[in-house]
Amino acid sequence: MSDNSATRKAALWIGVVFLLGAALGGLTGYAFARHEVSAASVPLPEPVRRAHRVEQLTRELGLSSAQAQEVDTILLQRHTEVKTIHDQLDAKLDQVHQNGRNQIRAVLTAEQKPKFEEFLKRLDAEKKKNAK
Repeated sequence: MSDNSATRKAALWIGVVFLLGAALGGLTGYAFARHEVSAASVPLPEPVRRAHRVEQLTRELGLSSAQAQEVDTILLQRHTEVKTIHDQLDAKLDQVHQNGRNQIRAVLTAEQKPKFEEFLKRLDAEKKKNAK
């Protein structure tokens, strides 16, 4: 075997090993990123999120068990208040949207109204799909 052939063979092996390493690194990075995205996109239930927050505060602030219980109660009360406000806001927003739709219906012709209703069905389906 000549020196030129051996050098070529060694360069080829180095290139193959480099490409395999790059491909494996890329696949690992992609899999890790996909796992992070899918894990982050699933929201935790409120009691679990609250328990994590109390645990974090207990660890960082050195809360006693009595303090941790009080903090848990406070967080639950705040969550309930915020949810109530959020639900009220959702109802008001729905009413505003409905009023706008009714105003648009009032300016449409008889031929345009069925097309508008179809448009609204698609719009509502899209909103429902994105809300998941």
